[in-house]
Amino acid sequence: MKNTESIVEQKSFRFSVRIINLYKFLQENTKEYVLSKQVLRSGTSIGANVNEALSAESTSDFIHKLGVASKEVRETSYWLRLLNETQFIDTKSFDSIHGECLELLKIINSIILTTKQKQEEKKKKSE
Repeated sequence: MKNTESIVEQKSFRFSVRIINLYKFLQENTKEYVLSKQVLRSGTSIGANVNEALSAESTSDFIHKLGVASKEVRETSYWLRLLNETQFIDTKSFDSIHGECLELLKIINSIILTTKQKQEEKKKKSE
């Protein structure tokens, strides 16, 4: 699981950097301040929650914190779609960053599912 964790940690950090750069672009070039702040908050929160999960106190805490990260990914996807539909970001930029967003969602949800399955197996063995 350590390799998976480091991959999700790295990908969520890189995604946060992209979100910050998008935020700066929106602020400087389009003078968009409301939606850009929303995508900044949710987009950078993903990595923060992933990092919290990596130092979780228990398996349940790990699952919970990754669950929060998953919700933040979904929220970020919403803001990105809204920015694209209102033409604050072009389709090419949207496709790139939104694709990365969906990839993060798949990774995080996969880790949650695998961890839950292992937790259930462990419970069954101890019964």
